[in-house]
Amino acid sequence: MTDSIRTRPLTPEAFAPFGDVLDTHGAPDKLINQGLCSRYHNRAALDFGDGCAGISLFDATPRQLPIRLDMVERHPQGSQAFLPMTQNRFLVVVAPDQDGRPGHPIAFLTQAGQGVNYHRGVWHGVLTPLSAPGLFAVIDRIGAGQNLEEHWFDTPYSIIE
Repeated sequence: MTDSIRTRPLTPEAFAPFGDVLDTHGAPDKLINQGLCSRYHNRAALDFGDGCAGISLFDATPRQLPIRLDMVERHPQGSQAFLPMTQNRFLVVVAPDQDGRPGHPIAFLTQAGQGVNYHRGVWHGVLTPLSAPGLFAVIDRIGAGQNLEEHWFDTPYSIIE
């Protein structure tokens, strides 16, 4: 029997145990460029251990809900930020750590203009855009050593809206 997980809106408060919501809610920290640009300063706790920050571009195939969740992953050597290069929403799945294994997953739906930064070591689902194009800028650790751990669930979950 497959357990269903219902999505919820992505909010900074609900996502705080797993990472940072990257968006422009609230007042900007400062105005720059002769007052023509609002700067929302230092919105993510980037953590790269012994590597350095790199920016990569990911082009993921869009999917539709319901989605089968059979695997989550984490990056023990660094945080990982996903910034959509469109105004399309995407699915964010995280799971609390329970003695080195993922606990029960939680699913969030972003709104237009939101990105996420997963903190170092947080269990999360793979990049899941819900419409095309699935183009993202990803800021994560570049360096030597193993930085990917996968966990495959014995019984997959079904993510529903």
